[in-house]
Amino acid sequence: MAFIVFEGLDGSGKSTLMNRLSQILKDQKIDHEMTREPGGTELGDKLRDLILAKGPYAPTPRAELLMYEASRAQLVETWIKPRLQNGGWVLSDRFAASSIAFQAGGRNINEADVVWLNQFATMGLEPDLYILLDVTVEESKRRRKNRQDSTSVAEDRIEAEKDDFHNRVRDGFLKLAKNNPKQWFVVSAELSTEKMLELVLVRMREHKWLK
Repeated sequence: MAFIVFEGLDGSGKSTLMNRLSQILKDQKIDHEMTREPGGTELGDKLRDLILAKGPYAPTPRAELLMYEASRAQLVETWIKPRLQNGGWVLSDRFAASSIAFQAGGRNINEADVVWLNQFATMGLEPDLYILLDVTVEESKRRRKNRQDSTSVAEDRIEAEKDDFHNRVRDGFLKLAKNNPKQWFVVSAELSTEKMLELVLVRMREHKWLK
């Protein structure tokens, strides 16, 4: 059993790497499921739409934080914890660290308040490993632009924030990783997906999670 979370700026390749790792776990017949934040439950998906909304429905920074925490609380209690208790693995695209990076770092909300809310929402649940796919804001923007051009899907409210916001978010992630190297593994997101996967597999084998 392992609870592994992928973090990083939008466009860092979290979803692609999660899917590649999922295939490795399937090959090794390891029971696992994937989820994401915000979302992962029916309530969470409704909240996701509100969190990312623009215009008159756009939440204030504190309202945004509380909606993230509500989505997280629902996901932990009804989805993540039951699977971990049954011995399965959980792979998640974002978790509590995102609130510290985005809301404390990006929005300048008091970090102690965010940490307390995280503890309340997760009931103290911590991932076994955070994998941070680190990418510069400039590269993140380039990838998001390419994605927007290819899909014709506009950036959401948070993706569309200014560069200084995203730089604070990146700094927040790097600070978390520096302060807790045992729980965090930083990988350059400018490497190929295969190279990133190779590095992640080495780290997971060090934990004796994989053959």
